[in-house]
Amino acid sequence: MDRNLFRDDHDHFRRSFRRFVEVEIKPYQEAWAAAGVVDRATWRRAGEAGFLCPWLEPERGGAGGDFIHSTIVIEELAAAYEGGFAMSLHSDIVVPYLHEFGTEAQKARWLPGCVSGEAITAIGMTEPGAGSDLASIATTAVRDGDDYVVNGAKTFISNGFLCDLCLVAAKTGGQDPHKAISLFFVEAGTPGFIKGKKLKKMGLASQDTSELAFEDCRVPAANRIGEEGLGFSMMMRKLQQERLVVAIGAQASAEQVLRDTIAYTQERKAFGKPISKFQNTQFKLAQCATEVEVGRAFLDRLLQEHVAGKHLVKECSMAKLWQTEMLGRVVDECLQFFGGYGYMLEYPITRAYMDARVQRIFAGTNEIMKVIIAKQLGL
Repeated sequence: MDRNLFRDDHDHFRRSFRRFVEVEIKPYQEAWAAAGVVDRATWRRAGEAGFLCPWLEPERGGAGGDFIHSTIVIEELAAAYEGGFAMSLHSDIVVPYLHEFGTEAQKARWLPGCVSGEAITAIGMTEPGAGSDLASIATTAVRDGDDYVVNGAKTFISNGFLCDLCLVAAKTGGQDPHKAISLFFVEAGTPGFIKGKKLKKMGLASQDTSELAFEDCRVPAANRIGEEGLGFSMMMRKLQQERLVVAIGAQASAEQVLRDTIAYTQERKAFGKPISKFQNTQFKLAQCATEVEVGRAFLDRLLQEHVAGKHLVKECSMAKLWQTEMLGRVVDECLQFFGGYGYMLEYPITRAYMDARVQRIFAGTNEIMKVIIAKQLGL
């Protein structure tokens, strides 16, 4: 399918990032997976090369690109089967809060490091007792002079082990749960900000996912992002892009898995001929290819509309739902053609299978996506 999203500068950016993937990512994937973390040096090299926050204005230290540049990063990481290097979480989910809602002083203080890779970011929303229901978070932030005293716990926090800045959602008071949450950037090393162990996961092996705790953690009021009590509304505004980011990665993963599976079935022989010549193989892959093409057409339309600034809560929720469910179906069908090799960790299809499952859970479960879509339909 021809894609009309990309200008010449996008094509140049893709070629550059593809070279970066070959030199700076692929040789280290096995080591990162074993360690459960991507090394800081690679983050810094990504920043030096202009691949972090590529949409940020030059006067802020960025490359002056747009969200399509970020889309390319997500797609190329998926093509390399690197689900754990959470560049998009940093560049396209966390930093946009600072860019849109931060003060000039906050932007001047933190954005340069976010672009250079010196400051890795995370976002602390999910708690042991509150996942997709953000209004039910229990972490509190009590004003005390020029500080807020934060107490609570977060879990399943991507980039949680490495993060230098964590955007934390905490309750600051009020009866209306949707007006009781505020957002704070908590800096690593702040007394009372405790990083727990890296969590062992089924997939996303190289992603440092951690528990975080806050024990009488004093956070300067100057670190609050936006007005007190407006955290929930800010999160709702930014979740459109977060869910689109997940959909982009799921779509690109499904495309790469399908390409590699087609190639494998053409080479793998059984009963004297390539398994691609069996009708079952052809029918299964034809179904997968159709779903992938449908997903691409829908997603590229959304990308164009999102870059144009359209309000797409319903559509991005649909994309997160469709693309992640489609990925699950495609990767499961494709893995079957690899037989026993599809169960071996050294095969990329196996990693893709394990990485795919969480896509239906984070950024709001797919059940929550259906609730949002139903509300947008007036039901």
